[in-house]
Amino acid sequence: MSARLTGDETALWKAAARVLDANWTGTSTAASPGLYPHQWSWDSAFIGLGLARHRRDRAEAELLSLFRGQWADGMLPHIVFNTSLARHAFFPGPELWRSERHPAAPRGVHTSGLTQPPLHALTALRLHACATDGESSRAFLARLYPLLTAQHHYFAQARDLASSGLIAICHPWESGLDNSPAWDRPLAALQLPPTAYAPAQRAHTLPTGEDYDRYVRLVALMRDAGNHPGYLRDEHPFAVEDPLVNAIYLASTHALAEIAALVGADPAPHRDRAQHVHEALLDRLWDPETGCFRARDLRADHLLPIITVGAFGPLLDPDLPAPKVRSLVDLLLSARFAGAAGYPVPTCDIQAPAFDRGGYWRGPTWVSTNWLVWYGAVGHGLPVVADLVYGSTMRLVRQSGFREFFDPFDGTGRGSHDYAWSAALILDLLGARRAPQAA
Repeated sequence: MSARLTGDETALWKAAARVLDANWTGTSTAASPGLYPHQWSWDSAFIGLGLARHRRDRAEAELLSLFRGQWADGMLPHIVFNTSLARHAFFPGPELWRSERHPAAPRGVHTSGLTQPPLHALTALRLHACATDGESSRAFLARLYPLLTAQHHYFAQARDLASSGLIAICHPWESGLDNSPAWDRPLAALQLPPTAYAPAQRAHTLPTGEDYDRYVRLVALMRDAGNHPGYLRDEHPFAVEDPLVNAIYLASTHALAEIAALVGADPAPHRDRAQHVHEALLDRLWDPETGCFRARDLRADHLLPIITVGAFGPLLDPDLPAPKVRSLVDLLLSARFAGAAGYPVPTCDIQAPAFDRGGYWRGPTWVSTNWLVWYGAVGHGLPVVADLVYGSTMRLVRQSGFREFFDPFDGTGRGSHDYAWSAALILDLLGARRAPQAA
């Protein structure tokens, strides 16, 4: 790759920076003002990657704003609500979660009761890699390290439901891929009360192909059980070990070990945990018949049938054996994914009956999952894959703007406009092109 940005890339950089500037609320970055007005955990981690290239001060503020919602048990909620907004500015809002009633929730901050993929340690480490003032950067890492450690401790203690080394999601929203067809089967097994469970309101972007009542029902079950680990382990009806979530957990655990070394803490426990997760990924989620990773339904104790973009998540594992890397690359480049999509990477196997090119996480291409595949490919020295995903992602935003997601065949933008993580990750990709050593 060239070490210089072309004029077109410079214009793209400026446009992406303008989106982040416009979405800045003073304490954090709105994913999309008017549609997603609060602070989402996964979004903030991705946004921090872009802000590291643009406004380091805001990148630090973004993470600290998110962690003010961290619970006493270390759980980092997937939403920290902006209480200055109208009560019904977004559904589900604080009135569903009722976090103020949970003894572990922070006082004076309204949050959800779910969590999301723990990308945050990786974001913090890459923020350090972009720093020009090493001393100031290490001071920030020292401030963040105990919060990140508590987050990872929560996952190890409360979400390793099968005592396998892998963490489980207890709601589809915890995956980040909210209504992925991967969750269809375990959701279908969920029994609903005889009357409609969700209020008349619906999410602004209603996921297609799933009954929204099931999402709300799962929230209520977890809330009413106090999010107790024993309940989640033994009774909660939705429990899935997902390859993408666990690959992100693994990558951030490696990052946490590096942060520990930088701030003078012991990296050994984090390295031990990373090795445990690595072994469990291979043992529990690798399917030799399909040659890829698949999610495991803990309640039915079998691998789920739908292959999604999550199958490529373990490319984030630096120790993934070469034969499995080759198998994943073959699948990625096949007609089931990038080989048949003009604008890869689609979020679902194109040949699956559940594939829907316009259905939110059921087929469209997202900049976030593209970035994860790109980052994994760079880590494994796969220039063909890395350049393919980089080029496709740039074409998407040049053609359709910083949209929430895109049609994988013609690149049409869908969902929200001026979506913050789309803009932020373009900044990170462009920054990596300008400074390849930071990739």
